[in-house]
Amino acid sequence: MKKLIIPISIATLLWFFMFSPWTKSYINFWFGMSIAAGILSAIALFTDRIYLKEIYVFKSQHVFIGIISAIILYFIFFLGNYFSQLLFSFASSQIEGIYSNKIQANYIVISLLLLFWVGPAEEIFWRGFVQFNLNKKYGEWKGLLFASLIYALVHIWSFNFILIMAALVCGLFWGFMFNKYKSVVPVIISHAIWDFIIFILIPIMP
Repeated sequence: MKKLIIPISIATLLWFFMFSPWTKSYINFWFGMSIAAGILSAIALFTDRIYLKEIYVFKSQHVFIGIISAIILYFIFFLGNYFSQLLFSFASSQIEGIYSNKIQANYIVISLLLLFWVGPAEEIFWRGFVQFNLNKKYGEWKGLLFASLIYALVHIWSFNFILIMAALVCGLFWGFMFNKYKSVVPVIISHAIWDFIIFILIPIMP
């Protein structure tokens, strides 16, 4: 879809700068991610402004759904970490590489960004904009699959297989939630809380 080409291209370029081995050393990851999140969420909200009431339906149970789903996803990753260590000799070093970004800011700053900026903004763009429009074009199941693949593939610049697979799992999980509950609100809550748990509260690799 023409509507998605430029925003996804911008996201791909931003992810390149944040994750590629040629550029990431020049950028503070949390500063870069905050800027990227702001740009992409602004594009999403402006472009689909006439659909916001449809995309951001809020129900009180969304809070509970978001919390429980974040805990479920954490345990999926806990098991995934265990089996990846058994299957892939490079798993530990790649997971350590993901967690290495934590040294670029203090834990309070990272926690606030994950809970109230980065996590929510990613869902506004990837599920609330990209998947929403792919769903309209191709139907919910194809939209879910295409959006999840795109979300995973923008992480390819990291050359980190574990990160790419993690993004794919997250994309499918949150994409399914978006389709099921017809709102990005529980997905935003899930993403924000999951980020906080897995990066700060109970990392799968200390």
